[in-house]
Amino acid sequence: AVADEIADAMTAAAPLARCAVNNGGDIAVRLAPGEIFALGLIDRPDKPSLFARATIRAEDGVGGVATSGWRGRSFSCGVADAVTILARNAADADAAATLVANAVDLPGHPAVMRARACDLQPDSDLGPRLVTRAVGALSPDDIEAALASGLTQASEFEKSGHIRAAALHLAGRTLTIGGLAPSPALKRRADAAG
Repeated sequence: AVADEIADAMTAAAPLARCAVNNGGDIAVRLAPGEIFALGLIDRPDKPSLFARATIRAEDGVGGVATSGWRGRSFSCGVADAVTILARNAADADAAATLVANAVDLPGHPAVMRARACDLQPDSDLGPRLVTRAVGALSPDDIEAALASGLTQASEFEKSGHIRAAALHLAGRTLTIGGLAPSPALKRRADAAG
């Protein structure tokens, strides 16, 4: 919401063709007609590695981008390395990224180490909820099952109009949804949706 507020203030104060405000990874994007914004999606902030690219066009109706995952700066209840969401604003993208990243999960899996949020950060609003601290080796079936769970949540958000596109990344595998052609990174994949 902070990134949205600043981007709106900037575009109200000056006739900007393109504006992007990055508030710790929650990015508000404002594009004038005909403008584009290219971005790279990374799977972990400590060792950035590009896993996808996206091009946002003004007519796509995307005003926000956010990424969530267990390797990020905030706690996650899931096992996704990264879930990037494109939505109409940064606040919606942030909320959806958190929920979809939490849905990419393997409850009770022995390769996933979890701890209570309050034990890691006493003032955490997550209290005793278990958050992911480490993810060990996963089988291809585990990876597909976790991504499928997250894809179900992302698809519900897309169908309801809450998000425009999503990229879910786990252990080198990426699934995407969204109709942002020509960007191959966030183009609906028939095999992912089915």
